Amino acid sequence: MAFTIFVTAPKLAPAGLRILEDAGCRVLFMRDGSSAAEVEGVMASEAIDAVISRTVELSAAAIRSCPSLKVISKHGVGVPNIDVAAATAAGIPVYVTPGANAQSVAELTLGLMLATARKVAWLDGELRAGRWTRAQDGLQLGGRRLGLVGFGQVGQRVAKVALALGMEVHAFDPALSGPSPVEGVVLHDSLDALLPLADVLSLHIPLNAHTRGLFDAQRLARLPRGAILVNTARGEVVDEPALVEALRSGALFAAGLDTMAVEPLPAGSALAALPNVVLTPHVGGSTAAALEGMATGAAHNVLGFLSGRAPDPSSCVNPQVLIRNNRSIA
Repeated sequence: MAFTIFVTAPKLAPAGLRILEDAGCRVLFMRDGSSAAEVEGVMASEAIDAVISRTVELSAAAIRSCPSLKVISKHGVGVPNIDVAAATAAGIPVYVTPGANAQSVAELTLGLMLATARKVAWLDGELRAGRWTRAQDGLQLGGRRLGLVGFGQVGQRVAKVALALGMEVHAFDPALSGPSPVEGVVLHDSLDALLPLADVLSLHIPLNAHTRGLFDAQRLARLPRGAILVNTARGEVVDEPALVEALRSGALFAAGLDTMAVEPLPAGSALAALPNVVLTPHVGGSTAAALEGMATGAAHNVLGFLSGRAPDPSSCVNPQVLIRNNRSIA
């Protein structure tokens, strides 16, 4: 049976598209710059079997408008743009592609750590302006303590490189207990125990009701004076006005941010005006290798489910739907 797959983006990495086309699927794409309303319009007018969701919102109205919809797969791991509650109410599983972009995100995390510690962006700007400014207050990371909040596939990759740099690595992840999955990393049983130790704090957590605004003024103040904050997770987990104040006051040495509370970054952003902030436009997973991994993972998720070969249940964010539909989650 030929399935209709709707990709809420203008394209999909060739390897993922090839998987769908080889299976005889009809693949629909959105035009560049499409809105949530346009997504709903397509879903209301087409007999769509599966959605591969990129960054455009997949609303409750869009999900309800498509009675033929059977499965959704996120092209990535974060699902704040998908109304998971609406999908669950409709009996539709929502899958993600864990690990597909972990290496690329970990590498950008390390890049931001190094760039902020050694003032790379600021020094580059000085040279381009014709000034031979040799700043003497860059930070050496070796010998300092790295704190990782969230210790999944990205955090573990970051930890291994940080250990090789000579950093002392500490981590907190409420989902982990027992020995650390990475030798040499100290696991803590609370965030409050970790923060005072973190000369560099790197965030690797999802956005949800518990993590939104988690790093407010009070928690940022628990970091050692002159610490660095790196965020390649979700911008909304940090209280940005509190972060700006900590950076202005010198309580924080610098921040490296791939994600912001509002994206794209609005004109006149206070973050963009600070010389001790390095910003990248949410490109942690935007390498050819990561895009291919997410595309092939999403394609396998939807085809596996539609063909009766259930994908790995651990990649389903609403597994109660699988139980309700008598799908195995063992």
